[in-house]
Amino acid sequence: MEELRTRLFERMGFYRRQCPYCKHYFWTLDKGQETCGDQPCTPYLFIGNPPGKFRPESIRDVREKFLNFFEGHGHTRIKRYPVVARWRTDVYLVGASIYDFQPWVTEGIVPPPANPLTLSQPSIRFTDIDKVGRSGRHLTGFEMMAHHAFNYPDKHVYWIDETVGYAHEFFTKELGLRDDEITYKENIWEGGGNAGECLEVLVGGLEVATLVFMHYRTVDGKYVEMPMKIVDTGYGLERIYWLLTGKPTVYDAVFGTFIEKLRGKLGLPKPSDEMLMHMATYFGQLDPEVTSIEKAYEYISGKVGMDVNEVRSTLKAQETLYMLGDHGRTLSWMMADGAIPSNSGVGYLGRLLLRRMLRSMYVVGIEMPLTELMSMELEFLRDDYPEVYEERQTIIELVEIEEKKFRELLRQSPSIIDRVVRDRERRTGKRELTVDDLVMLYDSQGLPPEIVREVASSRLGLSVVVPDDFYSRLAAKYQRESGEERPRVDVNPVEVQDLPQTRELFYDNMRLFQFTAKVLRVIRGKYVVLDQTAFYPEGGGQVADHGIIRHSRGESRVVDVQRVGPVIVHVIEGETPMEDETIEGVVDSTRRLDLMRMHTATHILLQSIRRVLGRHVWQAGAEKNVPFSRLDVTHYKLPSRDEIRKIEELANQMVIANHPVVIRWLGRTEAESKFGVYIYQGGAVPGARLRIVQVGPDDSPYDVEACGGMHVSSTGEIGMIKIVKVEKIQEGVVRFIFTTGRHAINYVESLEDSISSVSELIGKGREDVVKGVKELIEETNRMESRIRELTRKAVKGDIADAISREVMINDTGFTYMEYENEDKNYIQEFAKEYLGARPNTVLLIINRVGNGTEYMVYLSPETAKRINIRELMTKINLSVNGKGGGSTTYGQGFTQGKPSIDPFINAIKAVLQAL
Repeated sequence: MEELRTRLFERMGFYRRQCPYCKHYFWTLDKGQETCGDQPCTPYLFIGNPPGKFRPESIRDVREKFLNFFEGHGHTRIKRYPVVARWRTDVYLVGASIYDFQPWVTEGIVPPPANPLTLSQPSIRFTDIDKVGRSGRHLTGFEMMAHHAFNYPDKHVYWIDETVGYAHEFFTKELGLRDDEITYKENIWEGGGNAGECLEVLVGGLEVATLVFMHYRTVDGKYVEMPMKIVDTGYGLERIYWLLTGKPTVYDAVFGTFIEKLRGKLGLPKPSDEMLMHMATYFGQLDPEVTSIEKAYEYISGKVGMDVNEVRSTLKAQETLYMLGDHGRTLSWMMADGAIPSNSGVGYLGRLLLRRMLRSMYVVGIEMPLTELMSMELEFLRDDYPEVYEERQTIIELVEIEEKKFRELLRQSPSIIDRVVRDRERRTGKRELTVDDLVMLYDSQGLPPEIVREVASSRLGLSVVVPDDFYSRLAAKYQRESGEERPRVDVNPVEVQDLPQTRELFYDNMRLFQFTAKVLRVIRGKYVVLDQTAFYPEGGGQVADHGIIRHSRGESRVVDVQRVGPVIVHVIEGETPMEDETIEGVVDSTRRLDLMRMHTATHILLQSIRRVLGRHVWQAGAEKNVPFSRLDVTHYKLPSRDEIRKIEELANQMVIANHPVVIRWLGRTEAESKFGVYIYQGGAVPGARLRIVQVGPDDSPYDVEACGGMHVSSTGEIGMIKIVKVEKIQEGVVRFIFTTGRHAINYVESLEDSISSVSELIGKGREDVVKGVKELIEETNRMESRIRELTRKAVKGDIADAISREVMINDTGFTYMEYENEDKNYIQEFAKEYLGARPNTVLLIINRVGNGTEYMVYLSPETAKRINIRELMTKINLSVNGKGGGSTTYGQGFTQGKPSIDPFINAIKAVLQAL
């Protein structure tokens, strides 16, 4: 790559060589260097022998050294972004600093927050999750220190020469490395739809930075030149700190004090540095997919002269400590950003980390609660991530909930696994568990494969093979894919692609309810496109406007309005207007105003929920409709009655205060810089300019969101916000159903009417309704207790009656009872008590009902071993012309009419006599 031949390389006399192993070209000042300097071509050279003169006391020293360096070279330091990428539709998590600026900045649609800029961005990748704790260098969470420059056709900032110069100066002048200790390896980088040549910066066998020169867009597997040229660098904070400390692994460098404190509490053995170095070297150069883990233990055993079993147990415990350090930090980042563990989306990835932590603790035998461990790690992270520490109460509560679920899952695991094995044996004839079964058991039940393997071996005698990359496969399944939204009406975009964009009058004036427009197209007599409209199309959770269109042929009712590409389609009923004529549109103003109240109330309610339940709450869905609206939010449990009351009080305080609702259009970068990514509560919003809805005054806004919906001018117009119902609709999502304005008044009045009706029914005054209902409940409980007592007496009498009829046939008791329209619950109670008292018995019950006869047969577990209930029911069905079936210990059937009991008895006796 001739373009990577920089002025620095030429001035300092770097040699360009080709690595004999990986075939990559690299640049070095060491005339005798033969390999590229990267793993696995070059061994680690810095462990126990750190290069450079800078000896940081903490990882913060490295971060500040980097950021200060680039600030001193004209870069603006910006704040790190959250790790949950809510501003994007294609990924769940930030995987690199450039994710913060894709696609809007990288496509040249909006300017960057500064140019050039520098930051240290927490990033998360699950690609190598199975190697974490073992390889010595892989992490799921890491900080990517970066400096970026965005070069436009008319504005050049800097490019390859300056970027390499900055890197070399930082490593040599700031960190004190020798010039000949640094190698630059040529490569190509791709990610997020972009690509470019890159130089990987290597020191002592470790990649510490990547300098990407992004100037391609990837289209159908091909590189297409971009108008922009972007400097996209990534300096690994944790790896540089590891390099400068010379510790055996990156985990010892980054999490060392936490790991040693945890080891002391758990009493786990500490491996020698020699053992750790061999482990890191082995797995670092020959990754787990290339060789088996057991061979690694044998290799290390030979190197350190210890028994392989002792090596295995010591290193498994060490791997667990390493993994807990990494996963705990990554999980804390995610939870602090509102990722609630669940079975879908970003929550699935959070639960994946949690279950791996719990699984590893279980396998090694760590009995410490995960909540205690996480509390320790949050204290460890406190100074570096104060915003994460502030969310510790929520994080610990979430971990506690997940830990309880996991313990219950362990209790149920034998029966779950046995059921899956029996099902596979029934379907395939093979008694085994495949990788697909392991994936299914994790996805549907949350069972880690290591626990499945242990249970299958100890309980069922099965050998189960768990792939070394099992968790990486799972994580790869849950990467977000963005797809184009399909039109909600039966109109193909092709049918309107030649039409100009519809002018949206509702944005010019949200209280414009009458307008004139020209009919551009009528499709199949049902869909109408106008050149301009005041009808709001469904979007952002707000339902479409209704109203009428007056035209030369009469009137059309507008029953729905939807976007199809750049045009707005009106769904009509009634007479159809003609194309090219001018019409008059009339929006249902009462309904529109109601929806405006609902939409602004949604913003207020969401912010009130966040203030009561916590900042982890994010909108998960919404529908602004009449008479009721709904708001779905991320939360891990059903709010208490007191919390709901506080939320409603906060929301109505905002209504009473009559604060302004201000709507303005801002550039995307300006909006994000001013208000943060919180503005994306409703999801990622496209466009270079965003419509920002602010509830409350400029000096202290209550809520600010990017929103395209219709809103009132001030909060007082809402009238009242009333929460009607709160329910948990899925794991990690709680739904609030609410209403506003006149609909809230109607709802309250209906509650008043209900109270009055109850008051009349129980003969109490309205003020004594609660007292009266309590008295009724107490009386009902007394009656139910009396009924249960009478039922027990009746059951005892029937048991005595049945025993008196019991006969023995081939060492098996048989008896029967006959009832008329008896309650099924009573029959079940009687059968249970009878078989409990007479375990070796067949019990027949006949129940005469209005249009026929029900018959039930009960077998005790002992009897079921000798009698097939299905065959028995078949004989009874034939004898009485009935229909029925059974399973194991219970059978039931029905026949028309009321036949004699004799055929039932004779059929059962025949089966018993044949035993």
